[in-house]
Amino acid sequence: MASSNSHRNGGVGYTSSITSNGTKVITDRQQQQQLFSSLNSINPKSSTTSSLKPKSSLRRSSTGSIAGSATAKDESRGVRGRVRVAVRLRPRNAEEAVADADMPDCVELQPELKRLKLRRNNWDSDTFEFDEVLTEFASQKRVYEVVAKPVVEGVLDGYNGTVMAYGQTGTGKTYTLARLGEEDKSARGIMVRALEDILAEISPETDSVSISYLQVNVKRSIKGKDSALSVENGNASHAAKILKPPIVRRGKLVIVDLAGSERIDKSGSEGHTLEEAKSINLSLSALGKCINALAENSPHVPVRDSKLTRLLRDSFGGTARTSLIVTIGPSPQHRGETASTIMFGQRAMKVENMLKIKEEFDYKSLSRRLDIQLDKLIAENERQQKTFQDEIQRIASEAQKRIAEVESNYAGALESTEINEFKKLLQNETLLRRAAEEEISSLRNEVAQWKRLEAAKSSEILKLRKLLEDESQEKAKLEEEIAALQSQLLQLSFEADETRRNLDKGEMAKLSGDLDSLLPQSNHQSSRDFGDGASMAKLFEQVGLQKILSLLEADDADVRIHAVKVVANLAAEESNQERIVEAGGLTSLLMLLRSSDDETIQRVAAGAIANLAMSETNQELIVSQGGLELLSTTAANANDPQTLRMVAGAIANLCGNDKLQMKLRGEGGIKALLGMVRCRHPDVLAQVARGIANFAKCESRAFTQGTKMGRSLLIEDGALPWIVQNANNEASPIRRHIELALCHLAQHEVNAKDMITARALWELVRISRDCSRDDIRNLAYKTLTHSPAFQAELRRLRIDYG
Repeated sequence: MASSNSHRNGGVGYTSSITSNGTKVITDRQQQQQLFSSLNSINPKSSTTSSLKPKSSLRRSSTGSIAGSATAKDESRGVRGRVRVAVRLRPRNAEEAVADADMPDCVELQPELKRLKLRRNNWDSDTFEFDEVLTEFASQKRVYEVVAKPVVEGVLDGYNGTVMAYGQTGTGKTYTLARLGEEDKSARGIMVRALEDILAEISPETDSVSISYLQVNVKRSIKGKDSALSVENGNASHAAKILKPPIVRRGKLVIVDLAGSERIDKSGSEGHTLEEAKSINLSLSALGKCINALAENSPHVPVRDSKLTRLLRDSFGGTARTSLIVTIGPSPQHRGETASTIMFGQRAMKVENMLKIKEEFDYKSLSRRLDIQLDKLIAENERQQKTFQDEIQRIASEAQKRIAEVESNYAGALESTEINEFKKLLQNETLLRRAAEEEISSLRNEVAQWKRLEAAKSSEILKLRKLLEDESQEKAKLEEEIAALQSQLLQLSFEADETRRNLDKGEMAKLSGDLDSLLPQSNHQSSRDFGDGASMAKLFEQVGLQKILSLLEADDADVRIHAVKVVANLAAEESNQERIVEAGGLTSLLMLLRSSDDETIQRVAAGAIANLAMSETNQELIVSQGGLELLSTTAANANDPQTLRMVAGAIANLCGNDKLQMKLRGEGGIKALLGMVRCRHPDVLAQVARGIANFAKCESRAFTQGTKMGRSLLIEDGALPWIVQNANNEASPIRRHIELALCHLAQHEVNAKDMITARALWELVRISRDCSRDDIRNLAYKTLTHSPAFQAELRRLRIDYG
């Protein structure tokens, strides 16, 4: 406990303490000095007694604050006031963020309803109501205003007050109460803010504040209830009016930082520290017994069981206005301690105190005021006499000076007139000459500057002429090189077309890949679609990437077609992708896809983009440069199955990126993917199914990490009927992707109702029994046996499963 005393000639009292059994003690001398240094920073002129001048009065809290209020009518008698309890949640620390990464918080706050929910498991929870619920984002200022400020205001009005923090070690009790905020003033705790408001409210003429570690008492005069000291014209009859003693109010503010409430086996204490922890736990246990007895209106309250309960006998069941803040953490590992802390706060809310104002006559203050007034009157009389003598001497001295000055002026008036006129003429001539010299110097500087500028411009013109000649020569050389490259490109394109026609005579390999893979196309497939890899590599070595990319903007359509084929083939190699993107190849491909109406160019450009989309970094670049909208538009307008296959492959790769989920839906990626099923080509459908599986898998991860809580975006966009329809497709790649997508969608209860309505439950049962892939079959079985909604539906249909 920490404490502070403030005295006003008559007055209110405060105590703020941090010590005693079961509470944290500031025994380190350095910490004591830091606290007093913090107070001195608030009021540099005050140490033990405040000398601050009155600032703006402390703003009174609204009746909605957790500390309650009393009217002036009730000041003379006791007022019932319940102990007000607030709960504050600490955010996860670094250790909990790692250890509990896959586990949700054990508490859920509803600050607008002043409730919190304590989870028993993933489905059930207990609900508790408090006077105030503060989230992990609540500022120190907000905590002070709703918890402690009403109590401080009551102490200034003459009530005793207590602010107490209770909770497990590490949940923020000391941070809430005793944070000094030396580096960041916004982090200051309740203790420092309370003292700031106290010192801002008091008057140095009538009030004082004393601070100790055991008890912070305030004495304050009541304005309007005592006579003002005044004596007019020395009339002694007025002195009788000042003999009435002033009324003072005394109050006490106690700020208590209780020790950690956790079990001893969790504290890790040993030896002497273990013995101290046992004593502290006994004190906390005694405090809990007292609160239970008060909450149950027991005739006997065991306040003498410990020093802590004796010190706090006025805070619970006494005359103090008490606010309790219980601090909790989010970690499910400490759910037991969190539940115990919440129940402590619930019991404390049932305790009622009888609030009373302590008023008395301050005869000592009256005596001091009379002595001060007498001293002032004596000093004023002496000052007036001295002022009168000084004024007489000043008038005499001033008269002598005026006489001497008049005589001197009369004697030298005739001589000084002509001399003054001559001096004025001489000064004017000197000023005119100086101005002319400055103007001549300025003009000379301007002429020199213009000459230097003219020489610099002439030199710059010569340089520009030479640079223009060099540029013209370079342009001519580049035009010759472009003509030669176009000729080589046409030849190589012819060879590539010949090679492709020879390869097309053989059997075309179907698109395959792992069920969870994010890769759109394999390297050999890109080579088959876009030309001979050896020829392209040869061209790449001979010509260079930058010159190949420049041909994407050629006027000749055939040149553009062959150039985009080369880029697509190069993009199939992972080692070339980064170089293509750095050289602006992605931007050129997107511009080509946007501007060209040629179906071949669209097909090959989409394939090249699909190859680049194998990299997660490239995926974000594609979306940021508008590639997703272009792919969606191409999907809506194209009819060629191979073009649609390339576009579907590119979007399927983007579906595997967790960061792009909302953009895929917002920019039409999901609808474009579903729209391509109109083609019915198995290769296109396989890519659509792969994209849906990738998207469902990302959603499943988001649900597990707690970053997504609503229904699946796939279900909201109407993909579920098509998924169910193709869950048993004859094509193995399509079927496996759809089966995996169904399993991921079924992982979360929020999707269960829609899946039951769409008859997806039957497909999950079939997958769990008949799927050829062990991992998918086991995932389906686990989902069915762990989902309450699916189990209830199976029982309703009288299907024995599990």
